[in-house]
Amino acid sequence: MRIGILSPIAWRTPPRHYGPWERVASLLAEGLVERGVDVTLFATGDSETTAKLHAICPRGYEEDRTLDPKVWESLHIASVFERAKDFDLIHNNFDFLPLTYSGLVETPVVTTIHGFSSPRILPVYRRYNEHGYYVSISNADRDPSLTYVATVYHGIDIENFTYQPAGGDHLVFLGRIHPDKGTSQAIEISRRTGRRLIIAGIVQDEAYFESQVKPHIDGRTVEYVGSVEPAARDSLLGGGAALLHPILFDEPFGLSVIEAMACGTPVIAFSRGSMPELIHDGENGFLVRDVGEAVTAVGRLPEIRRERCRRFVEEGFSVSRMVDDYITVYERVLAL
Repeated sequence: MRIGILSPIAWRTPPRHYGPWERVASLLAEGLVERGVDVTLFATGDSETTAKLHAICPRGYEEDRTLDPKVWESLHIASVFERAKDFDLIHNNFDFLPLTYSGLVETPVVTTIHGFSSPRILPVYRRYNEHGYYVSISNADRDPSLTYVATVYHGIDIENFTYQPAGGDHLVFLGRIHPDKGTSQAIEISRRTGRRLIIAGIVQDEAYFESQVKPHIDGRTVEYVGSVEPAARDSLLGGGAALLHPILFDEPFGLSVIEAMACGTPVIAFSRGSMPELIHDGENGFLVRDVGEAVTAVGRLPEIRRERCRRFVEEGFSVSRMVDDYITVYERVLAL
């Protein structure tokens, strides 16, 4: 089986710190190579992989602002379809734009939909609904107008997340600093529970950060540590009493939720999007409706057994399981 995996180029694959789509593409590529699959990874030139690397863009355009995203995305996407005959199947992890090339080649294209950034992109998915093969990353993130071949939950490299049987007393927020992710709500939960909060993640909305987050950062009750690399991510997540995930949008998946549980850390999340699929209320965290319920949930954290959080991830969210699921998808598509 010859697979071309198309990764985004905002960041390196795998990312140095932030880059969830790039991280999933990397884990999948490495897992497939371990199974003996012939994989070509289309990613940035500084990417690291055991697969064959094909690169047009030298670096991630978020890491080198001299690169024009539209120019390099166009060249990058075109490069995989220009080589379409080299592959039995192309696996698109790049959102909707590659679909506009898919009708020009005979090679089947599987597209993992990593979430819908806006309803405005749906016309592209609908246009190619009968031509391509869509995979959702949670059942909650399915659009009723589209046809899906499977739901494949993300897997994580569990061995890189250290189980910590006893976390600290502080709370953790890990995610984009953006109104959708509820950073200010996490600060309010921290304030009302009297617990220290450590915030990590890229600042995606500068105005929101300046007005709603920065004024509360004092290094004592609220600390902001920036975007964290994998080793620091492990320590950060494992050292907390809980990960706060007070999302104000329908989260397609939530890698940080699974990563926290892999460290034994329970998650308190607003019950939106995929959260009911990842959190079993009272077992590996708490599903809440608002800040008030989240404050109550913090008081109930002693009810959660941290080993149960770790076991939940080991049983359902390993890279091996994700690779198995995608191989099943590939075989199903190629048999059609």
